[in-house]
Amino acid sequence: MKQLLTCVAALLILGSTIVKAQEPVNIGKQHPRIENRTLSPEVLWAMGRIGGYAASPEGGMIVYNVAYYSVKENKSHHVLYVMNSDGTGQKKLTTSAKSETDAAWIDGGQRIAFLTGGQLWTVKPDGSERRQLTNDATDIEGFKFAPDGKHVILLKSLPYHGSIKENPSDLPKATGRLVTDMNYRHWDHYVESITHPFVASQKADGTFDEGKDILEGEPYECPTAPFGGIEQLDWSKDSKCVAYTCRKKEGVEYAISTDTDIYLYDITTGSTRNLCKSGMALPKSDPTKTMQFQAINSPAYENENVGYDTNPQFSPDGKSVAWLSMKRDGYESDRNRLCIYDLATGTKNYITEQFDSNVDDYCWADNKTLYFIGVWHATENLYRTNLKGEVVRLTDDIADFGSLQMLGKKQIVAERHDYFHPADLYAITPGKDIKSTKIQQITEENKHILDGLDAGSVKQRWVKTTDGGDMLYWVILPPHFNPNAKYPTLLFCEGGPQSPVSQFWSYRWNFYIMASQGYVIIAPNRHGLPGFGSEWCEQISGDWTGQCMSDYLTAIDDAAQNLPYVDRDRMGAVGASFGGFSVYYLAGHHDKRFKCFIAHDGAFNLESMYTDTEEVWFSNWEYDDAYWNKDQTARARKTYDNSPHRFVDQWDTPILCIHGELDYRINANQGMGAFNAARLRGIPAELLIFPDENHWVLKPQNGILWQRTYFNWLDRWLKK
Repeated sequence: MKQLLTCVAALLILGSTIVKAQEPVNIGKQHPRIENRTLSPEVLWAMGRIGGYAASPEGGMIVYNVAYYSVKENKSHHVLYVMNSDGTGQKKLTTSAKSETDAAWIDGGQRIAFLTGGQLWTVKPDGSERRQLTNDATDIEGFKFAPDGKHVILLKSLPYHGSIKENPSDLPKATGRLVTDMNYRHWDHYVESITHPFVASQKADGTFDEGKDILEGEPYECPTAPFGGIEQLDWSKDSKCVAYTCRKKEGVEYAISTDTDIYLYDITTGSTRNLCKSGMALPKSDPTKTMQFQAINSPAYENENVGYDTNPQFSPDGKSVAWLSMKRDGYESDRNRLCIYDLATGTKNYITEQFDSNVDDYCWADNKTLYFIGVWHATENLYRTNLKGEVVRLTDDIADFGSLQMLGKKQIVAERHDYFHPADLYAITPGKDIKSTKIQQITEENKHILDGLDAGSVKQRWVKTTDGGDMLYWVILPPHFNPNAKYPTLLFCEGGPQSPVSQFWSYRWNFYIMASQGYVIIAPNRHGLPGFGSEWCEQISGDWTGQCMSDYLTAIDDAAQNLPYVDRDRMGAVGASFGGFSVYYLAGHHDKRFKCFIAHDGAFNLESMYTDTEEVWFSNWEYDDAYWNKDQTARARKTYDNSPHRFVDQWDTPILCIHGELDYRINANQGMGAFNAARLRGIPAELLIFPDENHWVLKPQNGILWQRTYFNWLDRWLKK
């Protein structure tokens, strides 16, 4: 999920390439034409995207990855750079048209390992002595070297037929799939392969063998789909054991449960033990009801780590393992806590209980101290904790930090972004508190573009909700803002439903480009979002159409009444996923506040959604019950009774529906159904359908089409 690229040939993002069509395209840093100092879709896609990075063992250098995109070629190129830890001495390591990713330091910082062409390679930091380390028959998708350098974990995909039977060998061109159980589709693909970690050993010539499958014969994935990577595994400091994340379930059990565990595999004996569970028998669960009220989440099993446990990291002395831990089974948005497991005693200690929000990433500083990032009041900042659970906040930026790691012994390297700045790398020198912590920007990947643009601005505003709470909402203003003018205004509806409206940078839902097109954006941190305490965050489950919808209307009404530049006669509502659901619901309940709507990949018919989605645990937790259960809870009845499709008779406002046909989380029939309903009602509507996109829009030309369609629709109805 993290990526990078190079400066080989300067291409205009819509311009022509200087290489022949039959040659591989080497896409590099681009210098797009910027008109009127305005961020356009084409300029947005010309930006380099900083992804994965790694600090050398002593902290003197950093290798990092950048992805560059060509809209003309409709593809990307991933490039590696190396630099000194203060940002000086930047050098491009990638010299070919092949993408290079996943860089890591090996041999005590003397060499850099990376992936290209599905194989593992190394190079010196000066770019010399490139050498291939593997020649596997199966592509390598991730890796992590043991501290001794003699072993390496290799992630590789294997055929899997647990839910889809293998077709007869005499029918090689048959395209049918015989499905025998659930979990036959996940995110955007049919589950006909799973990833396994292999431990490969170094050979006499310095290369590595194909390795031993540490899950050999087990029909389970590691890392976990769809987003898990090498961060879900770690080596012990003596290079003898691998800690890994796995959900050892199949079929229906897999579809209804979020219970992943941390396992410890001994590479010498081949033995495996579960660090999360004691071995006691766990109760069976009803697959048609929420886990919230079932026995698995009762106090009797609270020490069995029945929730989502992931991302293990050994302490520097190797005596403990830390990992991220959710408490309850079936709840994918449960609070992520930081757990410390003592390998000698088997005791677990949760050290972030003072922080009533999620730990999103972390690293060990020493054997008694850890740093982590988490969201509070709509910003993602840096914190320190010790083994006693004493949490101290270290940064107070109106920004989001991400993906941190130690930079030597006294600094941290982290990615940082905000509404008007895409990701760059920063060196942080933690102090005792916020005042003494120092932050230094060490990359300026898109400075050549940002310097040619006029940015908008952002401010916070607090308002009372209808239940007496305090809600923060962001107000994003256009460049050259005139407080005496009237602006068309967008209500942004967040997805998740429990994802923060923090200072995120998105290449699709990008507030900078919306503001650049002359819109004011109102982005509420409604009930159901983290960063305001667990009670606030969890209120939304079972109440999708109650308090959170009131919060949306509270925010937009407050803006319309108290911000004189908000034109209440030119307001629209937009959102994706749960935000798309919100738009579909508001379309039948907005009392003519809005002049148009845009819903991307939103749920429209919750009865259909219940059996459409591949992750049943989500629907169970959020709805309480399958729609056919006669004994369903009052919350379940309310949920189904208030499904947006039941209020189409009250729709009266133009709506744009967008959906990807590879979206197996919220199937495309939801968007098609909403569009068809609007047209049958005689309401102006458009449907932008992507046959080759999932819950997101990832291909460059599709991304440009998305942005153009989005703004054409808004301009049509809000700029008359």
